[in-house]
Amino acid sequence: MSGATMRMKMFASVAAIAAIVFAATPSHALDIRKMTLSNGATLLVSEQHQLPMVTVMIEFDAGTRRDAKGKEGLAELTARCLSQGTKELTAPEFDQKVDFMGSSVGVSAGRDYSTAGMTTLKKYQGETLGLLAGILTEPGLRDDDIERKRAEQVAEIKAAEEQPGYTADVEFTKDLFGDTPYGHPGAGYSDSVAKLTNDDVRGFYHDYYKPGGAIIAVAGDVNADEIKASLEKSLAGLSGSVTPQAEPPPITVAPGLNVKLIDRNVMQANIIMGSGGVERSNPDFYRLKVMNYILGGGGFSSRLVKVVRSAHGLAYSVDSGFEPGKFQGAFIVSLQTKNQSSNEAIDLILQQLREIQEKPVSDAELDSAKKFLIGSFPLGLERQSAIASFMVQIEFYGLGLDYADQYPKLIGSVSKDEVLAVAKKYLHPDSMIVVAVANQADAKIKTAQLEKAADAPSAQ
Repeated sequence: MSGATMRMKMFASVAAIAAIVFAATPSHALDIRKMTLSNGATLLVSEQHQLPMVTVMIEFDAGTRRDAKGKEGLAELTARCLSQGTKELTAPEFDQKVDFMGSSVGVSAGRDYSTAGMTTLKKYQGETLGLLAGILTEPGLRDDDIERKRAEQVAEIKAAEEQPGYTADVEFTKDLFGDTPYGHPGAGYSDSVAKLTNDDVRGFYHDYYKPGGAIIAVAGDVNADEIKASLEKSLAGLSGSVTPQAEPPPITVAPGLNVKLIDRNVMQANIIMGSGGVERSNPDFYRLKVMNYILGGGGFSSRLVKVVRSAHGLAYSVDSGFEPGKFQGAFIVSLQTKNQSSNEAIDLILQQLREIQEKPVSDAELDSAKKFLIGSFPLGLERQSAIASFMVQIEFYGLGLDYADQYPKLIGSVSKDEVLAVAKKYLHPDSMIVVAVANQADAKIKTAQLEKAADAPSAQ
């Protein structure tokens, strides 16, 4: 299964459970208090006293989009290395302290930002926060640890490169985004990571792990004023801000189907096709969620699954999705099919893209999509870590503290005319990138035949 498929996979079978959970979840369950620390970080606190546990997440403007050209994978490597202890505690000593309390402490790098986080029992809150603060204010970043984590990252990338889905995902990303912040895999390339130096890691930490503009989200059995005071003290060693990153130019895809064929001795072709998408702040985001659920994001209820898999038996998995971010993201359709059925499957997908642009969806499709999207929303807020992550996202993308209340209304108000309008505006079946990792001798993907279906250029 490709990386894109795993990111976008959704199963309609949980809809009934989701509806029950939503009905039982009070709208005030996510009362959020917003404050600002003296170092410039924004603090969001949701007091959740049901369990004696505490989760803290700190977002830094240190995501993989910050990787410089030739240093792809540096943000990821830095995050891994920050979890390797403090100046006083070696990696084994640090892990031993964390394990003794049954806590978790670590740093991870995402595309838009990196997250330093902890989850702990209430009684170990102070000690665990001290360890988290330690790897942020006085990280060890020892040569041996950096070299070990670099070797691990290179090995993981080389293993992933053997997977056809990963290869398709990486090639599609490079072709769509080019030399822009989103144009490389988050972990980097095996050769780029192998060249990263210990000073590169230390430099990235000093440049990007700064509190000014950072977002701290706390969920759990806490008092907002008390946790604010604790964070002020624990993070006193951090200072400074990060200069905002320039927004890249809009994505453009040449007219026609821009096909890249990669030959592998595989039983099934892994195909990713798509075009430019939207940024998360786009006001059409909610209309697109509804439209895409009907098209290919709704699991077995989606048109792509019904047509490509169920009616024609051409694919075990096929789905579509928008991947919005701080900057413009991608629209992707991904599938696995027998090599010999690649051309037919691609043609059916293009037909479905055009069909949803040409006439309104049915009342039943619209109603089903909205019920699922509204009903499943609370499932993402069942755990403290999910609540903390949710708070980081609503602040980072400027969604508003009342987003949990507003989301059902935003989805519920989408009309058939709006679904049709966003399909026409944001789907580009006549200007797409197609990456196919397949046994090309069996697949016989006919690029000329595919391009013939794209004789009406559409602007992106």
